[in-house]
Amino acid sequence: MSDPADVPPSPTAVRRALARARDGKSLDLTETEVLLGARGEQLDTLLEHAARVRDAGLEAAGRPGVITYSRKVFIPLTRLCRDRCGYCTFATVPGRLDAPYLSPDEVLEIARQGAALGCKEALFTLGDRPEDRWKQAGEWLHAHGYDDTLSYVRAMAIRVLEETGLLPHLNPGVMTWQDFQRLKPVAPSMGMMLETTSRRLFEQKGEAHFGSPDKDPAVRLRVLEDAGRSNVPFTTGILIGIGETVRDRAESIFAIRKVAREYGGIQEIIVQNFRAKPDTKMRATPDADLQELAATIAVTRLVLGPKTRVQAPPNLVDSEYALMLRAGIDDWGGVSPLTPDHVNPERPWPQIDELAERTAESGFTLRERLTIYPEYVRRGEPWLDPRLGAHVAALAQPDGLAREDVRPEGLPWQEPDGGWADQGRTDLHTEIDSIGRTSDRREDFDEVYGDWAEVGTRIRATNTPERLDRDVSAALRSAERNPGGLSDEDALALLQADGAELEALAALADDLRRDAVGDDVTYVVTRNINFTNVCYTGCRFCAFAQRRTDADAYTLSLSQVGDRVDQAWAAGATEVCMQGGIHPDLPGTAYFDLAREVKKRAPDIHMHAFSPMEVVNGASRTNLSIRDWLIEAKAAGLDSLPGTAAEILDDDVRWVLTKGKLPASEWVEVVTTAHDLGIPTTSTMMYGHVDTPAHWVAHLKVLRSIQERTGGFTEFVLLPFVHHNAPIYLAGLARTGPTKRENRAVHALARILLHGAIPNIQCSWVKLDDDLCTQVLQGGVNDLGGTLMEETISRMAGSDNGSFKTMSALEEIATRAGRPARQRTTTYGEVPAERVTAARATDGVGHFLPVVS
Repeated sequence: MSDPADVPPSPTAVRRALARARDGKSLDLTETEVLLGARGEQLDTLLEHAARVRDAGLEAAGRPGVITYSRKVFIPLTRLCRDRCGYCTFATVPGRLDAPYLSPDEVLEIARQGAALGCKEALFTLGDRPEDRWKQAGEWLHAHGYDDTLSYVRAMAIRVLEETGLLPHLNPGVMTWQDFQRLKPVAPSMGMMLETTSRRLFEQKGEAHFGSPDKDPAVRLRVLEDAGRSNVPFTTGILIGIGETVRDRAESIFAIRKVAREYGGIQEIIVQNFRAKPDTKMRATPDADLQELAATIAVTRLVLGPKTRVQAPPNLVDSEYALMLRAGIDDWGGVSPLTPDHVNPERPWPQIDELAERTAESGFTLRERLTIYPEYVRRGEPWLDPRLGAHVAALAQPDGLAREDVRPEGLPWQEPDGGWADQGRTDLHTEIDSIGRTSDRREDFDEVYGDWAEVGTRIRATNTPERLDRDVSAALRSAERNPGGLSDEDALALLQADGAELEALAALADDLRRDAVGDDVTYVVTRNINFTNVCYTGCRFCAFAQRRTDADAYTLSLSQVGDRVDQAWAAGATEVCMQGGIHPDLPGTAYFDLAREVKKRAPDIHMHAFSPMEVVNGASRTNLSIRDWLIEAKAAGLDSLPGTAAEILDDDVRWVLTKGKLPASEWVEVVTTAHDLGIPTTSTMMYGHVDTPAHWVAHLKVLRSIQERTGGFTEFVLLPFVHHNAPIYLAGLARTGPTKRENRAVHALARILLHGAIPNIQCSWVKLDDDLCTQVLQGGVNDLGGTLMEETISRMAGSDNGSFKTMSALEEIATRAGRPARQRTTTYGEVPAERVTAARATDGVGHFLPVVS
């Protein structure tokens, strides 16, 4: 039941809100709250409106009149939990269990029996991270060779796939972004109930969620967002009657809608009613009224719309099947012919035949679905990992629903092994200059990045303009006294410098540059090798990423990568810089294979490769920790990491720029772990899109703090946003990159704020024209990057500064800045004479001469 403080809405208010619902108008939070209180004839009207919306959605989905369910088995992997929810009878204490976890044999026996009965879903339900509370859980995991509960979940999901063919649906509670990367390859879908956004229930002693760290509403909403960012079809929902107010309930529905719109990953919403259970703190709390449940279902349907799948568990609605169908559900959830509902053990599942009959009584047909909803089955990548493709295809009809005439059979689960054949437009690195890209955007532009309107609300929330009345002269004096310790306020003032003050800022930065590294303008003879541009991460700023079926998509074979290494070495290169898209078909050992191929072809070349995003992807695919993965990569030939994928190290900005890239904390973990292992990295910042100068200052200070701890950054590279073909710009949400004044100011500020920490400041000639490169060289910059030989990423975004730069062209820029130029190694050392001679013979770009204008 809802909080007794709730006051029933007036009949007039309900009539007004019902009229808006009837007319198909969007409901606001107040109207939603009003409709949640509809009863009697007004409730009947509400249900009619909701049912109409549901029916339209089913018609549009191509299955009119069809209500779905999933035939499943319930696998309670562990009943231990670190939370203490007042209504839960599932969680228990170690003394009441024979063992902290089900054994692999017990898991597989449940799954095999389910497969024999035609079940297709294996629902893994368990408590949140029990090893954090119960030593018995940690001891069991250690004894059986697992680092944590989620490692055991992953292993058991693979065994279920391989030995029974059932499709795992994972409900392990709160997960991090990195957890999703680990688990997505082994489960077509996952889930976690939001339950409520009420902080009162979480923070106040005696309330339902008090003492349960995983029931923090902010944490649970972040899980929903991370699932969407990771392209995981995700089940969530609300639990009504646990002490929340009607307003809380309305806010919870709107919170789910926001995530669903922004990321498109909410595959179903469960509206579940509280049922009191003996031996719990809330045993005396009245059950949620079924009329209240029906109203909540109907309002959820109206707020979320026709495309949303809405579910009510059939074992919790007594005999009111018709009422729930009238309210707008289109799914009954998972129903098991074998196992009980371990969360609600006192409520047995209805027989599937009975459920079909009761559904038919209301004029609907009951059809079986898989744990992953039909819409996501049909979409395939990026929602369905290719490692699961065969398992799902064996059980799915062409429309995405389940094949009811088949019994699951085990199929091998393995890393893909088909990613090394060359595919697609493998000459894009040269044709990007001569022919160009096929179109300015991907074919799935309108859906792959989420709802652009919802993304826009995030921009308005984070992009607050800075005041422009700070004293630049005073800030300059502060910078002269203590450049590395400059306050945020003074740093922001310097970013406003213009005219004579901008010239003074550049002069100060250039003096600091001279003190730190001298007058030489350095550069490296290197070749970029972007081994694939197939990527489903969904970065909204990236014009490089393509689907495998797009006209501009390509993947190089391992031998083609090796051939480009040979060409680089022949051209005098001391380095190859290698990065690529997050291709779903590349095997888990792909990065190691690349490193070994590079060193096989040119043992003495420096391999500068793999962004932190690629590191996390590799670690997830191989089920290694980041540290262990980096150790393996280093052994295979990796010498240093590019510090790309940083963008802006502020998650509020990152989640606008990118749908699914790693959070800032993960980026920091990768680079600091690399530094600890003796693997140097660069550091970067991409700026001038949806960010503000305050974000630039904070980003620089994060980098300085890392460098002061580890000393592992070789340089800082400034990457101005190239807007022309960037999806977020084409959607009208980003600006056209930084201005010339901003570029000069931020390069100078980088030198000032990083003084005494990161000695080398690099500009990107790919993103800045030659004149602006000359000017920033006179304002704190000491490095021009590399010859590159091929540069595709910025060119795909619309940069018109070419794909490579000869040594003589780089030296000419330095000359115009009044400075000498010097070739360097990746780590800013002296270049062997043999390499200098080889590079001079080709002007540092080999077969790419003559220069394409």
